[in-house]
Amino acid sequence: MASVARAVSQPAAPAAVRVESLRRGFDGRTVLTGIDIAIARGEFVALLGRSGSGKSTILRAVAGLDVEAGVEGTGTIEVPARRAVLFQDSRLLPWARVIDNVALGSYGPGSWRRAKAALGEVGLAGYERKWPKTLSGGEQQRVALARSLVREPELILADEPFSALDALTRLRMQRLLLQLCERHGPAVLFVTHDVEEALRLADRVIIIADGRIVHDRSTSGVRDSAARFSAARDEILARLGVSLD
Repeated sequence: MASVARAVSQPAAPAAVRVESLRRGFDGRTVLTGIDIAIARGEFVALLGRSGSGKSTILRAVAGLDVEAGVEGTGTIEVPARRAVLFQDSRLLPWARVIDNVALGSYGPGSWRRAKAALGEVGLAGYERKWPKTLSGGEQQRVALARSLVREPELILADEPFSALDALTRLRMQRLLLQLCERHGPAVLFVTHDVEEALRLADRVIIIADGRIVHDRSTSGVRDSAARFSAARDEILARLGVSLD
């Protein structure tokens, strides 16, 4: 089992995110049947579930990205004003240099200075004038992470941001994300299909099935030993309907 270092969890902080009685449907088909989630400031929450369970629907609702035609829903969502979204791909503008991609949407005389500092934090100092097409997949995701940091978000919403990376790059990005979260202290809602990734990163793991929460548990102590990690992984896989026989 590859491990990722993580600081000891702090006492519960006031909620940064509140989702109450969230319901969503598309073209008459119910996707979420009533979701309640609270995420504390600085807390890292991972969402797991089979494809089509509603994970990304929750994230898009919290991000305010589900306003397109055909979406039906009710519920209360409270989120910080400063938030950033990380997608499966970096979504960099190919016609803009790295520094301009990072500074995108950041205004004022200090925007480039902040963008340069963010690139340094993700290990890309000196990449300011490069073009996105010259970067590896991992480097592109680092640029996307720097772009989110430049806004100093109180909430990061991540939709499988490392799923397209090779195994070693993925581990490096996981470590980097944890380091940055511990330094800046945002709340994080992280969608993944990877059970081990969820256990490495998150303070809590939530499992969604048939549009509702079927499991919501702290990962405290899980990373203390290989045996605890394995037991937690096997329990989650069983809840996801994965046979280990």
